[in-house]
Amino acid sequence: MTYQLLESSDLEDLHELNLIPEVDRFNTMGIPDSIEVTKDLLDDKIKDHLEETISKLTYPIRLKDRNDFIGICGILFGQPKYKKAELWMKFNPKFWNQGYATETITRLLKSCFEEHQLHRIEAGCAIENHASKKVLEKCGFVVEGIQRKNLPLKSGWSDNYEFGILEDEWNNKNRD
Repeated sequence: MTYQLLESSDLEDLHELNLIPEVDRFNTMGIPDSIEVTKDLLDDKIKDHLEETISKLTYPIRLKDRNDFIGICGILFGQPKYKKAELWMKFNPKFWNQGYATETITRLLKSCFEEHQLHRIEAGCAIENHASKKVLEKCGFVVEGIQRKNLPLKSGWSDNYEFGILEDEWNNKNRD
């Protein structure tokens, strides 16, 4: 898979991804009413990359061999003093259960701990999102708690698993 920052040329692919009902199931954004809504969201993400102090990075995820757009992922940085960030991802269902989510989260963790020198990384998912829970645990995250009725999903308010992984845990897991 290839990773570069999200660009304006990703608009059509991003819009198509956001229109898929299965993708929207555990996403709080909702399905955009028009491509203009997606363009506004994309423009905001691109502006985030241009800030003097970058607080958010968003990447399109593409297959190396065919350059197919298969999803997006990102890093939300916390205040520098705390040396932490939150990871998130969204994939086209055609590419679920093929290892791409695990590869993506592993790559983001490597960037957070090795390039950005962070201390702690967080992630979350709806308790009904068993696939994301499995991916996060496979990558070394630990469930630290549950936030009750935290996610406003189409199906109603959902409880949310809160995950964390520390730099020491990452280093111990990846020593070999």
